[in-house]
Amino acid sequence: MEKKQELRIQLQAGDALVVVDVQNDFLPGGALGVSAGDRVIDPLNRAVLLFHQRGLPIFFSRDWHPTQHCSFKERNGPWPEHCVQNTPGAEFARDIMVPKEAIIISKGVLHDEEQYSTIYGRNSEWEELSRILDRLGIKRIFIGGLATDYCVLNTVLDALKLGFEAYVFTDGICAVNVNPGDEENALKQMTESGGHLITTDRLA
Repeated sequence: MEKKQELRIQLQAGDALVVVDVQNDFLPGGALGVSAGDRVIDPLNRAVLLFHQRGLPIFFSRDWHPTQHCSFKERNGPWPEHCVQNTPGAEFARDIMVPKEAIIISKGVLHDEEQYSTIYGRNSEWEELSRILDRLGIKRIFIGGLATDYCVLNTVLDALKLGFEAYVFTDGICAVNVNPGDEENALKQMTESGGHLITTDRLA
């Protein structure tokens, strides 16, 4: 018997794409590199192209830390220095497609504020992503990027808390896995909170 094909998801008005932190410092070899993190690029490029072709909103988030940020080990934070503003490590990955109309959302921009969730990041005019999404009438958010167990997880949970539908690209995310099982636990938290796990090839 043939395996039943999963239903395709039709993109429509009210959909938005959020690409989380696909930056050089989070890729293999970066200051806080995610092992195999570069594998998310091709699937996310596929999603970016589809959203771009349909004229739907696309957001790219980035860690955009000042020097001496509170998350850095030199300030007793958990992470090595990474994604410092205006450094090569903070730039988006060379091979990720960033359309000119994409809206850049920066987070972790204040010295004493840690910020995993993209939902409360801000654009160049200091408008919070949550407010932008409301203003644009967004109902469904499609999410991928780095890393599954931190910024992706928190973005998904916050989106769900605010009443958005959240779809997570399992082929477009990758985990840090500081502790064994972190990735599985993150995916479980997303689904138990109401998130949907899909792959980019389900987008019609």
